[in-house]
Amino acid sequence: MRRKLILSLDVGDPAEALSILRECRDYCDIVKVGSPLFLLGGARIIRNIRDLGKEVFLDLKFHDIPNTVAQAGCRAVDLDVFMFDVHTSGGSAMMKTVVEEVGEYSRETGRRQPLILGVTVLTSIDQKSMRKDLGYRVSVSEHVVSLALKAKGSGLDGTISSAHEIRKIKMACGEKFLIVVPGIRPDWIKDDQKRTATPGEAIRAGADYIVVGRPILKAKDRVKTCEGIIQEIQEAEVSRE
Repeated sequence: MRRKLILSLDVGDPAEALSILRECRDYCDIVKVGSPLFLLGGARIIRNIRDLGKEVFLDLKFHDIPNTVAQAGCRAVDLDVFMFDVHTSGGSAMMKTVVEEVGEYSRETGRRQPLILGVTVLTSIDQKSMRKDLGYRVSVSEHVVSLALKAKGSGLDGTISSAHEIRKIKMACGEKFLIVVPGIRPDWIKDDQKRTATPGEAIRAGADYIVVGRPILKAKDRVKTCEGIIQEIQEAEVSRE
């Protein structure tokens, strides 16, 4: 069950991040490294995490011209990350190029090819902000599924999407298309995320991985919080059988 929980180390201090990881290492096998940590920790923090026996989800949400994103993807191969992400809104050409270039680079160098995931719509965005701030007239779920289909058609392995769209994405893209779900909030957590779900809700809906950050990072007892999340994942898995 630990493989389904991705611990999000969204802190700016590499030493603090590693301390938290050591504290929670028995409850997760994959660690998310985003911009706050990578900007100060760089390649070294990736190596430090790998030295602790954990896989890395490099969450830098690449979004640029195809060649630039492909080059960034190849550097992710050099870092031996388990997965990284790109913005699906970068377009099919960008996504296809990074898939092709990363695959070719991995074969040429004999290095592991990471999973490539597409970010659809951020979990901080709801229907109101979709219309008012982004100018989209379609529903959030319709837009997410459209982006997921483009991601699959471009060769990506899956998407980063909220739990609200899991079932629709699986229906459109197939069960093997991976869905990594952020915005996971136990019942007692309230913050700036809008399209959220509990760990159990996400797993029952079909999430392949759930990303949990602040509920663990800010907990008074991180170990107890991790234990509660793992238990909820286990119960949700049993209910799906």
